[in-house]
Amino acid sequence: MSHSGRLADLVRAMSYEVMPFASTERKVLEHVPVTVPLTVTVTEAKGLDTTLDLTERLLGHGYRATPHLAARLFRDDRHVADVASRLREAGADSVFVVGGDAPAPAGPYPDAYALLQALERTGHSFRAIGIGGYPEGHGVIPQEAVDLALKQKAPLATRILTQICFTAATTHAWAERIVASGIDLPVHVGIPGPVNRQKLIRISAGLGLGQSARFLRKQQNLLWRFLLPGAYQPGKLARRLASRPAGNIRGLHIFTFNELGGTERWRQGLLASLGTPDGRS
Repeated sequence: MSHSGRLADLVRAMSYEVMPFASTERKVLEHVPVTVPLTVTVTEAKGLDTTLDLTERLLGHGYRATPHLAARLFRDDRHVADVASRLREAGADSVFVVGGDAPAPAGPYPDAYALLQALERTGHSFRAIGIGGYPEGHGVIPQEAVDLALKQKAPLATRILTQICFTAATTHAWAERIVASGIDLPVHVGIPGPVNRQKLIRISAGLGLGQSARFLRKQQNLLWRFLLPGAYQPGKLARRLASRPAGNIRGLHIFTFNELGGTERWRQGLLASLGTPDGRS
């Protein structure tokens, strides 16, 4: 397959990540076609119900909306079963399971693997279950523990969504490495959309996203070079990701930071550059 064909495949499999703010529903309805899958983040500060509420509303509007389920926010197996039932009644067929950012777990689920096991015990009917991948490792967790966790979680999941990595070669090497280790799940690569550069650095540095974030924090003299026009362009990173045969890399997952109008204009422009509005040349 040609480079443009691989890129078109990645773009057609694109999803958007949104944060559950008061304006999010309006922005989604205004800018995002219902054909674009969405994930809704969760934080300790806003709580799980905020994520579930927005997910339900987006599902009601016809979107395929996937909530983040943070393990550390669940109290017990009854709570897990109640949330699974609530989502099933709302029409959700997918979830994304993470450990979460709470300093202490509210129940017996310290990490994503524990919550995945609890979901299995409920006999859930979710068609798709996403888990996180870390091409650059984790900002706090040792690499050996990250690798073990992925091996444990993979049999209970259907796909991997990666954290932000600004280097396509690093993502490719990581994707090949997990296949060699026996993990054959499809990978959707997380990249920032066309977000304001200062906002990107502020959010990325606060999320502990691996070497890229640590690099930006430590190399203050080079940080300003990142802020220069053209320093980060999502289209360039997407093209680099499509520069090699896809293998287990099957799509792009866009961290929109709720800049949905600009993100959708960028997506449409990228598709148009590939030949036709749907990306087929």
